[in-house]
Amino acid sequence: MLLNGQRVACHVRNDRRGGYTTLDAHMPVGHRAQHAWTPERLIEWGRRIGVATGELVTRLLAHHKHPEHAYRSCLGLPSLTKRYGQDRLEAACERALLLGTFKYRHVRDLLANNRDRAPQASDTADWISPEHANVRGPGYYQ
Repeated sequence: MLLNGQRVACHVRNDRRGGYTTLDAHMPVGHRAQHAWTPERLIEWGRRIGVATGELVTRLLAHHKHPEHAYRSCLGLPSLTKRYGQDRLEAACERALLLGTFKYRHVRDLLANNRDRAPQASDTADWISPEHANVRGPGYYQ
């Protein structure tokens, strides 16, 4: 690593594809603060909020090849707790998991749009199409 043409740091080359060689001392302060968190600590934090939040954090971490890549998303969840409260975060995480997503921005948007407070849609298997003239029955296609 060079600064004004002078070498200020030297790292061993990692020949493994996607391998990292960054030293903690060379990381920005914000990145070093993330090292205080481990996947286990993040999951435990989520479980203290609720089952759905714990599951969402677990899925976020499992989705990435390197769990550290999910830290930014996971560490955004506590800020949502400060803004919206634990109960709403848990409800938003539950809703996100029901929708089949586990991304931070989806949880954030559910909270911002008060979708965590909206009643859950009833099971679609109970829905029956109403009879009207525009509905073609099975006999139409024979």
